[in-house]
Amino acid sequence: MAVGLSMSGFGIRWIFKIIQNPMLMFGSAFLFMLIFISHELAHKASAKHFGMWAEFRLSLFGIALTIISIASPLIKIISPGAVMISGVADRKTVGKIAFAGPLINILLAVSLYLMIFPLHSDQLTFMLSRGAALSSWMAMFNLIPIGMLDGAKVMWWSKAAWAAGFGISLMLSLIVVYL
Repeated sequence: MAVGLSMSGFGIRWIFKIIQNPMLMFGSAFLFMLIFISHELAHKASAKHFGMWAEFRLSLFGIALTIISIASPLIKIISPGAVMISGVADRKTVGKIAFAGPLINILLAVSLYLMIFPLHSDQLTFMLSRGAALSSWMAMFNLIPIGMLDGAKVMWWSKAAWAAGFGISLMLSLIVVYL
């Protein structure tokens, strides 16, 4: 939640914004946390669906990156850990499990974005558009096909699924930020 709160100002200025508008700040932070947790739970549920063992594990390096992100004005990386899976699986199963996280982020981004239109509240609109942007960005970032990111596993399984997911998350990111 602290990374979500810190997106509202440089350094520790976000702490003062909490005092000025606590509902908006904590609502934004809650959405940020929901987006991250939903991503990880999608991996876990997908792995369980395929009969595999899965659990979230903390990473000291990831925790350090997350803490640095709280203070950093530019870099916001939430990676305190990841869902680890175990069991016998082929490329298709591993790819589908990896794709579950970005897919839930895409669905959340679309849902949050569509919720904006009937609203007449600037604060709620701001909070939902920020959530939609974060969720689409998280999907796009995780679909980068390098290292341990989901994109490498999805591309290993299906280049078409990877291209569709990455393209949709890129388009959503642009739409949410520029419209």
